[in-house]
This record gives sequence, C-alpha cells and structure tokens, in this order.
Amino acid sequence: MKTKVFGLLFTFLLFLSCQDETQLRIIEQKKEAQKKEIVFININKGWNFNAQPINETSRNLVTKWAEWRIFLKELSQKPKSSIGAFQQKAKMLSQRALYLNNHIPSVYNKPEIKSRIAVITTKVNAIDLFIHLDQIPDKKVVQLVQEVNEELNSMQRQLDEIDRKSKIKTEDGEADMIKMLDTVRAIPTFSEPKFKPQK
Repeated sequence: MKTKVFGLLFTFLLFLSCQDETQLRIIEQKKEAQKKEIVFININKGWNFNAQPINETSRNLVTKWAEWRIFLKELSQKPKSSIGAFQQKAKMLSQRALYLNNHIPSVYNKPEIKSRIAVITTKVNAIDLFIHLDQIPDKKVVQLVQEVNEELNSMQRQLDEIDRKSKIKTEDGEADMIKMLDTVRAIPTFSEPKFKPQK
C-alpha cells in the first residue's frame, strides 16, 4: 500500500515538473520571438541605403558600367517580410559588391577608386556576417549601413573629381615635364667599373 502511495506521489510530482519545464520553454520561446521582432524592427528602420547617384558623373556611369548600375539597383530594393529576407539581401549585396571591381571604365580604373570599392566591399561583407549570427547585433548592422552610405558618397565624389581633372587642359610641355619626373623612365647613367679585370 505504501509503495503504491509513493509511486502515485512520485508520478504526480514528475507530471508537475514536466509541466513546469514546458511552461518555462514556452516563456523562453516567447522572449526569443520578442527579441527577434525588436531586431527586425530596428534593422527594418535603419536599412536605408543611399542608392541614388549624387552627381552627374555617377549618373553617367549607371549607363556605362553595368556592375555599378546593378549594385545601386540592389541597394535600392529593401526587403520587407522577415529577417530571412534581410539575410538574403545582405548575401546578394555582398556578391554584387565583389563584382564592382569588374569592368571599371578605364578613366576611373585608378587606385583611389579601387580602394574605395574595397572599403565598400568590406563593410557590405560585415553586414552580411553580422546579420547571419544567431544573436544579431542590430545596432551594429544599422551603423554599417550608414557607413556604407558614407563610403558610397566618398566614392562618387572621387569619381567626380577624376572627371573634373580629366577636363583640365594640359599646358604645352607639361606632359614632357611629367615624363622627366618619372624615375622609371629617366635616362640611366652608366659609370665605368672601378676595378678593371686584369688580362
């Protein structure tokens, strides 16, 4: 009789503890869902890329440089449905940023443009990395979006500066003077060896 009572009591306590664990799991899942919802709201609010060309040079490049046009178009399309949509968009942006180094128009294929493309690619890759973490640092993602916008503006200003400099006419003899300053093209001086081999 005592064993039946103890067995019944043990079963009842086991049943109560299972219910407590289930309720705790449900509470944890609700908290996790609320955190994800807050992260989604913050990222959705801060995901505002400046995809519009800011000067004439950049607008002209949209027609001539396919990778630039595709990258700006990809930036302008904002995901809306879920964090998963933002993750897919970040992955796509990362791929498009890598393609920016392809087919740069020869006038702009300079170290100052390539370095800015490298910075943009790095920051877009960082967004892709952070948005795929289990605990997404939403503030960091939003900050990186703002930094990408700053770098895009910097690159577009540099493109415009290159364009303006190319329109400045060179003076007579300036090209020859620049060639003379180039140490690689300088006329080599030959000197006689100090020690002549004896015959």
